[in-house]
Amino acid sequence: MAYFSTTKKGEIQELREGISSTNIKTKKDSVKRVIGAMMAGTDVSSLLPAVLVNMQTTDLELKKLIYLYLVNYSKSEPELAIHAVNTFVKDTEDPNPLVRALALRTMGQIRIEQITEYMCEPLHRCLKDNDPYVKKTAVLGVAKMYDINAQLVEDEGFIEMLHDLLGDGNPMVVSNSVATLAEIQVSRPEQIVLEITSDVLQKLVSALSQASEWGQVHILDALALWYTPETSSEAERIAERVSLHLNHNNSAVVLSATKVIVKLTESIKDTAIVDKLMKKLTQPLVSLLSSFPEVRYVALRNLNLIVQRLPDLLVNEINIFFCKYNDPIYVKMEKLEILMLLVNEQNVSQVLNELKEYATEVDIDFVRKAVSAIGRCAILLPGAAGLCVDTLVHLVETSQVNFVIQEAIIVIKDVFRRYPNKYESIIGKLCAKLESLDEPEAKASMIWILGEYADRIENADKVLESYFLETFADEPPVVQMAILTASVKIFLAIPASQPMVQSVLKIATKKTDNPDLRDRGFIYWRLLASSKELAKSVLKAKKPPISAQKDLVSKDVLAELIPYLGTLSSVLHKVPEHVMTVHRPSNLANIPMPGGNAPEEEVTVGRTEEAPQQSLDDIKPSEALEAQQKDEEDLIDLGVFGLGSGSAPPVDSSGLVDLTMLASMMGAPAPAKQSAVDFNTLPQLTQHQSGVSIFGKLIQNNQKPALFLRFRNASNTPITNVDLRFNVNAFALKAQPANLAPYPVQPGQQRDVTIACDFDPAQLKVTGPDIQVGIQCDVGMIMFLLRGKVLSLIQHGTDVNFGKTKAATVKGRVASTVVNGSPGVNPVVQKLVGFGFVETNRMTRDGIEAVQLYGQVPPLNGHIVIEMMFKGGQAHCNSRSEPDYLAGMLGDELGQELP
Repeated sequence: MAYFSTTKKGEIQELREGISSTNIKTKKDSVKRVIGAMMAGTDVSSLLPAVLVNMQTTDLELKKLIYLYLVNYSKSEPELAIHAVNTFVKDTEDPNPLVRALALRTMGQIRIEQITEYMCEPLHRCLKDNDPYVKKTAVLGVAKMYDINAQLVEDEGFIEMLHDLLGDGNPMVVSNSVATLAEIQVSRPEQIVLEITSDVLQKLVSALSQASEWGQVHILDALALWYTPETSSEAERIAERVSLHLNHNNSAVVLSATKVIVKLTESIKDTAIVDKLMKKLTQPLVSLLSSFPEVRYVALRNLNLIVQRLPDLLVNEINIFFCKYNDPIYVKMEKLEILMLLVNEQNVSQVLNELKEYATEVDIDFVRKAVSAIGRCAILLPGAAGLCVDTLVHLVETSQVNFVIQEAIIVIKDVFRRYPNKYESIIGKLCAKLESLDEPEAKASMIWILGEYADRIENADKVLESYFLETFADEPPVVQMAILTASVKIFLAIPASQPMVQSVLKIATKKTDNPDLRDRGFIYWRLLASSKELAKSVLKAKKPPISAQKDLVSKDVLAELIPYLGTLSSVLHKVPEHVMTVHRPSNLANIPMPGGNAPEEEVTVGRTEEAPQQSLDDIKPSEALEAQQKDEEDLIDLGVFGLGSGSAPPVDSSGLVDLTMLASMMGAPAPAKQSAVDFNTLPQLTQHQSGVSIFGKLIQNNQKPALFLRFRNASNTPITNVDLRFNVNAFALKAQPANLAPYPVQPGQQRDVTIACDFDPAQLKVTGPDIQVGIQCDVGMIMFLLRGKVLSLIQHGTDVNFGKTKAATVKGRVASTVVNGSPGVNPVVQKLVGFGFVETNRMTRDGIEAVQLYGQVPPLNGHIVIEMMFKGGQAHCNSRSEPDYLAGMLGDELGQELP
């Protein structure tokens, strides 16, 4: 620890003298102190010349220390670091293989583009080295060089050399070659870099049994992503070889082997062999749950996907998913989800006994989820519905905890909807617990039961009036809506309750600020005034039975996630494109699912066309006065609200109410439409456990950055209050407050909202292209990553002459992008000008059109220059910027926006 002591006055000079000492021990101690000061955050870059002098030492320990120092300071002192190149090259020819590998590794870690040219000759030599350790290090050096200068790697033929090394006799070299080729393939989706032919397949399988555990992971991942068997017999043979690795101690190897076998079973025609392989999978997957809690959680998230893909695989091992008393809450929650996937008519009684025990736990969220799971069992399994209802009633009668009783009532309401006119005999036991209700959702559920079964509940009107009407004005909107609907239903069943319904309608239409409540009150009033039978046909209409969906992810997303088991995608249950920039192999696009289920259709909402507006000049004063008097005198006539007979709220193709058009029908200002948003390609940002899904992306709104979000509410809770915050990000963006209160997103609805964004210098931190977003709303905290968009930041109205002058001075790092299927120079330029760029130069020579554009981002003091060359349907784009990171992010965006 002496090396990490605090720097004192004059210590730099003391260190310099120690480094220059002729005594090797003194020199070594001094360099150790330099490294210690460097790790403690002290700037010791002034010692770089003195350190460089000692690079040619024969002492291996001292050489390692010096190389470590150089890697750290090569970025801040690139000119001096280049002086060390000759020593690096010389060390790659040292007789000691450790020195050769150390020199090559250090050159790869010094991320300076100029130094890559000096790496070519050492790489060529070390890729053919006799020592496997040197060869393995050289293979990884190719990956590092490709990240800095991809074109140089291709020109020097390193990719072909990596293909040759797939047949190397050392498994460590083979596995590293596979890993490097896989990384290059991800960054070159337009070309086939790693093609697993029959010859390559034999080499990989041969190396698999001898490779290290992480080498096995690399090889198995490559097989899962880029290998498709040609025949059923070949698939059987490879599956048998891979199954030997299911008993490995490393859970990553087990998951990688599992996903290869799952994929191969799709090509095996013999069902007996498939069943045999499935039996081999069971015990290794079960053993994953005997590790540390964090590993168990990752394993459970992966098992969740595997169970969805192979529903019968672990159905006989359901006991392992029962929660233990010392399981962390996140493990318990995930086990509950898997229990719901495995429950069936045979094991439901065993599962219900477990869930009943969980309802006595102390963790509120876990207890609620357990009670909710009992209801899901009832909805999923009609044969066990009676047993589930008895369990829920037992909890209502015996539990002394309010939130257990309330959650049970919420669940029972769903059971009533699933099985109408079957379990109404328990309503009396529910009414006995009315005084225990203090949560909005529980109150709304109980009120719904009172209204729906008013003809079977004695004095239902008195119960509603006694327990809920007195506090009507203070209740949240979801409860007020339930009271309003229930009072009308009770009136239809019990005509003597007319004074009560009149009182509720009067409050709803005259004394409330909630437009939804007021509009619903007017609709009910109009219905009752028109015809009591019409109102009954609307409010008492037969409702479609609800169902509990077992699968948590769609079939097509599940097919994409299976080859990525054991990765971050499988933990987040998001396709790789939503987690990071990754190439998904084309052969994974349409993986057939068990039972031949077709992929689910994607629910999209098209644009709503604006209704023609009536000019104010066309309205006569007398007509306006008559409409006002009519409004004041006759609350029943809703003609002034645009909801005459025959009108109905618009419904889109997904079956959800389009709130944008509904708002305009109600006479309220509809949210502004965004011409820049493509509704068909809106990415899903997150899916909350409550059932709320959020889609969206950054756009330009009125030539300023904005966040376009689509809330899709499949939960039981309206979304009214939304507090959205951005974490620090590379774009210095800060979201303005979002207000959904006038038009909350009710259950079963979706809502599009545009949130304006401001620039805040305090928000600036170069963290990458993703922005961490947190939303606190009615269903809890929702966290997700939002891909930032440089194109949304460009300032409009830049002077062309200023752009020409500034474009010549921007010197940042160049990011290259190749766009295939380009529509041509004019459409591309027009599109970029729409984002705020100005065209600063254009020329044509030998059939090649070249154009230069400039854009600025003043809040970031940013300047961007795009130079494009068009030929034969291809556009080669070179971007440079100040600061540098903007060009790198822009390159990815151009590849998506320009085709």
